[in-house]
Amino acid sequence: MWWVIPVAFLIGIIKSPWFKGLFGEALVKAAARFRLPAETYRPIHNVTLPTPDGSTQIDHIFVSRFGIFVVETKYMKGWIFGDEHQAQWTQKIYRKSCRFPNPLRQNYKHVKALESALDVPSEVLHSVVVFTGSAKLKTKMPKNVTRGGGYVNHIKSFRDVVLSEAQVQEAFTKIQTGRLAPSRETHREHVAQLKTRSDSNAQRKCPKCGSSMVLRTSKRGKNAGNQFWGCSGYPQCRVVQDIG
Repeated sequence: MWWVIPVAFLIGIIKSPWFKGLFGEALVKAAARFRLPAETYRPIHNVTLPTPDGSTQIDHIFVSRFGIFVVETKYMKGWIFGDEHQAQWTQKIYRKSCRFPNPLRQNYKHVKALESALDVPSEVLHSVVVFTGSAKLKTKMPKNVTRGGGYVNHIKSFRDVVLSEAQVQEAFTKIQTGRLAPSRETHREHVAQLKTRSDSNAQRKCPKCGSSMVLRTSKRGKNAGNQFWGCSGYPQCRVVQDIG
């Protein structure tokens, strides 16, 4: 029965969120390798970029003449409910429901960080969210929220040439040279910064200009009475963040 312990250990690893995340990333890479020609869509994976408030981690970037595609992956199961304007989406597995951050909002920060690093027009950058695993999207989603290999079809739907080959090479080189080293230490530091930013008592910095973020209360509109984080540099900087 000596084999029981290593088998149990292996099963534990396979069922862990860490392994599931890696497996989801591998599926996205595999779809790209076979369906997005590398000479046309130049891939860069697991990119961590420095930002004024720490760092931001991008799962996949594809640089092409048709634009630069920033891909956020989510390995999940169950039914997924959400709206592009909601701060939180819902995952439902049988009778159990849980909330998770809107991945479109997560990826928005990635897109803005890349826009700042490359100094390119915002219209050439495209946010794409892909759910892997057995997740099913149960509400109507924007076209850039996809399942499985559907993200490839979305990327290929952009056919207008917006960047020259020289601009593609320049963007690709800037990303490669501007990223933090893809190491365990970089990942650990990024996770520590995420924990700090999720602490409501910790000092926050604006991801755009680096100024302090202050807690404010909305005075009008549908969000009247709700609190949010706003940049202290307002009105010169109008960055806002949700609570939590």
